[in-house]
This record gives sequence, C-alpha cells and structure tokens, in this order.
Amino acid sequence: MALVFRWLLRLVTFSIVMAVLGSLMVYYLASRSLPDYDKTMPVAGITGDIEIIRDNAGVPHIMALSDRDAFFGLGYAHAQDRLWQMTLLRRTAQGRLSEIFGTRTIETDTLMRRLDLYPLAVQSVAHQDPATLDALEAYSAGVNARLEEINQGGKGRGAPEFFMFGAPLSPWKPADSIALAKLMAFQLSGHLRDEVLRARTSLLIPDADRLSDILPDMPGTGVAALPGYASLVPGPLPRFTPNQTRQAFLPASPPRGLAGASNAWAADASRSAGGGTLLANDPHLGLTAPSIWYLARLQLTSGGVIGGTIPGMPLVMVGRSEQLAWGLTSSYLDDQDLYIEELNPENPEEYRTPDGFARFETRKSIITIKDHTPATVTLRWTQNGPVLPRAVFNLDAITPPGHVVSLAWTALSGEDTSMSAGIGLMTSGSVEEAIEASRKHVAPSQNLTLIDADTVAMQMIGVQPSRDPNHQSKGRMPSPGWIAANRWQGMLPYSANPAFLAPEGGIVGNTNNKITDAPFPRHVSFDWGDSQRVQRWKALMQGRQVHTRDSFIEAQLDTVSITARTLLPLIGRDLWFTGEAAPDGTPERQRQRALALLADWNGEMNEHMPEPLIYSAWVRALQERLIRDDLGPLADVYNHIEPLFLERVYRNVNGASAWCDIIRSARTETCSDIARLALDDALLWIDETYGNQLESLRWGDAHQAVHDHTVLGDVPVLRYFVNIHQSTSGGDNTLMRGRTSGDPDAPFENVHAAGYRGIYDFADPDSSVFISATGQSGHFLSRHYDDLGQLWRRGEYIPMSLDVDLARAASVGITRLTKP
Repeated sequence: MALVFRWLLRLVTFSIVMAVLGSLMVYYLASRSLPDYDKTMPVAGITGDIEIIRDNAGVPHIMALSDRDAFFGLGYAHAQDRLWQMTLLRRTAQGRLSEIFGTRTIETDTLMRRLDLYPLAVQSVAHQDPATLDALEAYSAGVNARLEEINQGGKGRGAPEFFMFGAPLSPWKPADSIALAKLMAFQLSGHLRDEVLRARTSLLIPDADRLSDILPDMPGTGVAALPGYASLVPGPLPRFTPNQTRQAFLPASPPRGLAGASNAWAADASRSAGGGTLLANDPHLGLTAPSIWYLARLQLTSGGVIGGTIPGMPLVMVGRSEQLAWGLTSSYLDDQDLYIEELNPENPEEYRTPDGFARFETRKSIITIKDHTPATVTLRWTQNGPVLPRAVFNLDAITPPGHVVSLAWTALSGEDTSMSAGIGLMTSGSVEEAIEASRKHVAPSQNLTLIDADTVAMQMIGVQPSRDPNHQSKGRMPSPGWIAANRWQGMLPYSANPAFLAPEGGIVGNTNNKITDAPFPRHVSFDWGDSQRVQRWKALMQGRQVHTRDSFIEAQLDTVSITARTLLPLIGRDLWFTGEAAPDGTPERQRQRALALLADWNGEMNEHMPEPLIYSAWVRALQERLIRDDLGPLADVYNHIEPLFLERVYRNVNGASAWCDIIRSARTETCSDIARLALDDALLWIDETYGNQLESLRWGDAHQAVHDHTVLGDVPVLRYFVNIHQSTSGGDNTLMRGRTSGDPDAPFENVHAAGYRGIYDFADPDSSVFISATGQSGHFLSRHYDDLGQLWRRGEYIPMSLDVDLARAASVGITRLTKP
C-alpha cells in the first residue's frame, strides 16, 4: 500500500510539475509577441523620422512631418496591437478562412467568393485619388515593416493566435484596406435579411393588415399596398423547415437586428452654453474582444486628427481634427435588392431577362480547406448581380424550383471610391468641404453628422439606387429579375441624398430613425433602425435651451426606455392592483409582487434594478404568445420584441388585437388574458433562471456585455483569459443602447452596443473625450487588452486632446521609426 501511495504521489507531483511547466511555456511563447512600445528602429520607406507616443491608455499619437509618414506610422501601430484581428478580417473578405479553420468556415468562404468583394477591391485601387493612393501605400508599408520585424526578430509570430492556427502572413496591400471597407459595408447591411423575412412572413400571413402589424412601417407618410410574395414568384415554394436559423462559424454578416445602429447629434453655438459647437457620436457594432475600434491620433500636414480607427484601414472613421468633427450613424438606405432569376428549363446555364434568355457570367474559384480536399465553387452573375448560395439567409425558403436568387447591392462596384471620401473627410477644414469630399462615398450609406467652429450639419452619404416607380415589391421583397420595372436604373445623384445644413433650431441628430417622408422611389428606405430612441433624444435635446459637453454625455449614457413607459400601461392596464389576496408561494402572489414593482418604475434600465428584467422577460413572453400560433417555427426569427407591433396590438390599431386570439383554441382569448399568461410565463422563467426573490434581481446579471474573442471565445479554460464580460445598464431601446442577443439560452445578453463613444466640444477642443469598449491591444496578456473596459462600463471617458506634450508626459512608451 505504501508503495502504491508513493507512486501515486510521484505521478500527481509529476503531473503538477508538467502542468506548471506547460503553462510557463505557453506564457513564454505568448509573451514574446507582446509589442515593445519603447524603442528606436530603423525602417525603410519613410521620408523622415516618426514618433509613436503611446499615452497612459495605450493610444498612439503618431507624429510625422508628412502625411505619408503619418499613415506609415498608423499601419505600424495597427500591426503592433491588432495583427490577428487584421488578418482575420482580411481572410474573411478574401473568402480564405477555411485555409486555417477547415470545414467550419466553408459557408462563409463560399458566400464571400460569390460576392467577389476582394477582386472588386483590387479593381477599385486604381480609382482612388492620388492622396488616397499615397495613404494606402504608406499604410501598407507600415504594416509590412512590422511583419518584417516579426519575421526577423523572433517576435512570437506577432500574436498568440498565430501559434494555434499557424496562418501564414502575406504582405499587406492597398486592396486589403479597401476589401475591409467593403466587408464592413456588408456587415452593416440588413435589407437583404429583411426582404427574405418579409417574403417568408407574407407566405404565412396573407392578410395585409396583419402583415403590417408584425412588420409595421415607421410612423409617417403611408405606403401603397404591396402584393403578397406568392403572387410575385411562380410556385410551388419549398415547405418551411424550422432549422433555417443556424449561424455559421465566423459569419460574414450578423443576424437580423444586429447590423448597423448608432447615435449622433450636434448643437450649434446658439444652443451651446460655451459658445462653441458640440457633437456626440456612439456607433453601435457587435461586441468582440478586442473591440473593432482602435483609438489613434495622427499629425497630418493639415493638422492633428484624433478619433476611432478600424485596424486595417488608414482612416479616422469618427473623431475630430483641429477644424472639424464628424460622427457616423447607419442611414438604413435600402441599397440591396434580391431578384428571383428563372433558369432556362432547356439550358440551366441561362436565365431569363427582359430580352429573353442570357448566359450566366461564370468563373471557377478554388477554396483551400485545411486537412481536406480543396472545393471548387462556380461563381455566377446575372445582369442584376451575383447569384447567392441557396443555403444562406434562408433563401431556400423563398426560392421556387428552377430558380436562383441574385443580389444587387451598391457596394458591388469595382470603382468604389469610399476610401478617397474618408481620406478627404479627415483633411477637410469646414463642414462644406467635408460634405463635398463625401460625394465620393459609395457604401455603406451613412448619416454623416458634422460640426466646425460655426456650423452643424447632417448629410446622408453613399449612393442610392434608382428604382422604377412601378417596381413590383418596391424593393421590400425579392422580385422577378426578368421584369424590367424591377431592375435598377443606375444611381441617383448625390443631391438626392437628404441633407440638413445649419438648421434653424440649431440641433441635428439621428438615432437611425426615419429622416425623410419622401415617397417611393425617393424614399431612402421603408425599414428604419429606430422608432423609440428618437423620442427620448428629442425630449432631452429640447428639454434644455443650451447644452454643454456634460449634458451631451448625460444624453449619450441615458438608460430610460420610452418603450417600457409606453407598453407597460397598455399591457398591464387590466392587471394593476386587481388581483385577489393570495398567499406567498403562489403564482398569483408572485404576479402581484411583480406588478407592484413595475407600477413604481420609471422605465430606467439600470443594471442594479430588478424591474428591467421583469419587464423584459414579460414583453418577450408576450410577443412569443401573440405570434407563435400564427407563425409557427418562423416565430424564432422574431427574437427581439417589436415595440410597434405590441403597441398596435394593445391599441387595437386596424383590428390588430386579433393577434391575441389563439387560433388553435376553442375560446376567444382577450389581450388581457394573454398579458396575464405571459407575465406568468416570464415569472416562471425568472424563477428557474435567477430565483424567486424578485426584489433581489439585477438587470445587469442578465444584461452582461459579452465581448467574446471571435475565435478563442469558446475554448475551455482559455476563454476565461480572452473573453470580457461586464454587467451593463441600457437595453434595446435606450439611448445607451445595449442590443440583446435574443438567444433562447441567454436572451438578454448585451451583444451589440456602442464600442466607441466620443463627445467633441469646439468651445474647448482639448476638453473633448472618447472611449472604446475594451482596450487598445489585441494581446490578452497586455494590460491594454481590457483596461478601458471598466471605464466604458461605468460611462467614463479619457481625454481626447491634440496636445502632444500631455501625451508625452504620461506615455507608456515612445517608438521612434527612423530612416536607415
């Protein structure tokens, strides 16, 4: 027995020692790729010395004597801190993820090859203006200088992820940056999914009034009735199967409801207490670790520029210069149309056009797959655009036999000058110059909010497709591609884009809300991103005669839900204080406790309060009960509450209360019945998930901001080092927006929020502030991996100053790139 014990002890000791040694080896290999911020290094390809001063938050202040060298320095800094992120984005745009991830990413690669984004980016390089070409080439040279340093200096392959996946690193090219911009455009475009959903829903809900309940138009000018989808395309359509919401590994586009969103507003001097213009902006994107945003300052010949960049592109996407500040919000321009293309039954290599059958344009593309035989994909194009795989976006549910689906999209251009527009914006000296520079922007369409010393403005940028007034579906559903009236007729002029220059009231802003009532086809969009936040924004803006930087911060961090304030009185009007006395532990007693809490609640989605969780669970269960019997498995796609739908039902707009009656039951249910049953459903779910002590609930426990590493986030043990989870306030419809996942297992996780926040005050420009959601570094062993995260969670900011002495005084290192 003693001998056995000694051997067991030795084995355990040996295992512990090996585990410790293994951990030390992993740490050693990973730490070798940590960048050294304090060094002097000679590099080729620069015209003068460059200083990269990193302040105490890790923000690089890139000081150079020429624009070319400044962009070189930005490329080098991006590659120091975010090389893996840049590589992953480039491979996504190229459709080359499967080379390192194997079969898991075949679906994403196939889609990206079909869209042909990278070849279009290569073609677009030649269409940039000389200043932009110079910036792209210098930026690429800066990235490549870092790659050469890694290869020659044993820098741990540049990032820990490269040890695990062994992805070969090719030199960065100007086309890579343009491809990333096109990828971002795709990730910000949601109309494709909306068209498919409207088509699928109309097949189940033929009643036009009921369809307008669940997919309502934004309040405003009415829209002519649309035909049902079944009348647009020849049948029979495939039977619906409930497995069509599967999410691919590393998808190129987010699920419905998680595309673009943002807030931006500005006030001129007449509405500013300090006598200078003000601008606030917080673009909303999917949360990841690290954040997609990277804070940086560049010293250009036109002056200093500081703000949020995206690694891989030589642009300050949002931020300010010494003369100008700018912010972006998704415009929700309908820049995508799906077409049902009829195949020639006698020759499947042909499709129907207005002039008869024509041959597809085709090209073979080989996808290399790790540890598997390469796959050959035949790419096909019609006159309307590329043919998409039936397996994506639920297209197989709406495509009749003998047909395929093609996509028209403004970003599918080989003459895309959006990068030139971005460079021109950064160097503009006034609002008027910025609006003119943005004429070159193609996609994604954005609302550009601007201030200079005197003027505020908002201009929609990006090209609008010109549609025929007789378009059968008005671009809202897939339409027959062989009918001439359904096809695009070129692009509208820049002057057709909505613009608001120096408004009389002194304030402009956008929360992705409807910005024009123009009728189709000059309508911009039928599907806007917000009908709720804008109401709170207007109240906060008009509640003060003048604003300050702090009042703009207060509005940016506001967590009051107008949606909750509107819906609770409607859905609970027959339930408040009407129950009979009930003993503790009964469903009736629990319902009374929940209603009592909600009755005293002001709609603030505070992370420390129980009411937001009770409310959110209630309206989620309510919508589920209202739509499940009508939509069946398709109800799974409606995984976020639709505020206008619930309001229409409980106000009985055009008979919308019909949704309350369960079709499959013998009795006629009332909306009060459904509200009571839904509340019981919600309380049961809360009991099973968080316990039955309602007063002790915390919204923040359910509304965790989930910054997961895109690749390592699900790896056991490692995920505890690379993922960042934070308790947060806000919700789907608050100005401090934290869009919930809608996932059945964790429906209220915050997965889409303001990864960047900035407030710019031209009364005192150096008092401007900004913040990103995680940290500057993409290396999980760096202290700058998550050091900004707690500030972001608490609604705090860091200085956004162009004072180089201030950055130098508290720097964590100065990198000097010198001429050889």
